[in-house]
Amino acid sequence: MLFAGKVALVTGAGSGIGRATALAFARHGASVGVLSRTGEEVEAVVREIRAQGGAATPLVADVAEEASMRAAVERLAGTFGGPDIVVANAGINGAWAPIDDLAPAEWDETITVNLRGTYLTLHLTVPHLKKAGEGAIVVVSSINGTRTFTTPGATAYAAAKAGQLAMVQQLALELGKAGIRVNAVCPGAVETDIEENTQRRGTREAGIPVVWPEGDIPVSQGKPGTAEEVADAILFLASSKARHITGVPLWIDGGQGLLR
Repeated sequence: MLFAGKVALVTGAGSGIGRATALAFARHGASVGVLSRTGEEVEAVVREIRAQGGAATPLVADVAEEASMRAAVERLAGTFGGPDIVVANAGINGAWAPIDDLAPAEWDETITVNLRGTYLTLHLTVPHLKKAGEGAIVVVSSINGTRTFTTPGATAYAAAKAGQLAMVQQLALELGKAGIRVNAVCPGAVETDIEENTQRRGTREAGIPVVWPEGDIPVSQGKPGTAEEVADAILFLASSKARHITGVPLWIDGGQGLLR
């Protein structure tokens, strides 16, 4: 029970990595704020946690909207108390297209959800961590924009993910004196539903022709990672076992990024 007595907030927790992370925190004793903009998904995850004997509360909010997020953080604090652990996971792939085809509105949406959403999540929860005198933040970034730059048309996404890592390293220093650790996980290919919401257009034009070796994820013979594997890394970084680790990007890609 690594997190007995702790309160964890997980954004984008209705599916994929966020869902797996919320379930894992609950299994290890944390009370979990399950946040997503889709109420049905949030309720389903909360029911699953409670069915396993855990404690969770549903929080429906859009991470890019200040009023929505402020209300959600206040509800969490009113239910379980302020968070001790914050996992900023919510994000989108958005539109992947050549830069001269990528519309300003598409750029804005990707940057707003991924970067403004991360900013608002931390802006509104850090006061609770400071009040407690300690805490852990884990931001879910990506190998894109931090280790690899070969995804055709993913300029907005890569810029947002690089920006998230810059935030992590800046804040690791800024918040260290308050006893708050800030780290990032950077997944490669993972089995989630995010690909279904990716808009691809003209990526053949934007791509650089490269022939990958058969199975470009060496450690798993080409198979993508799982959301649970990413969740395990998040739990480690949030736990006392990582008490001397801050400002670190942890790539969870089975070696994929080394090939790209």
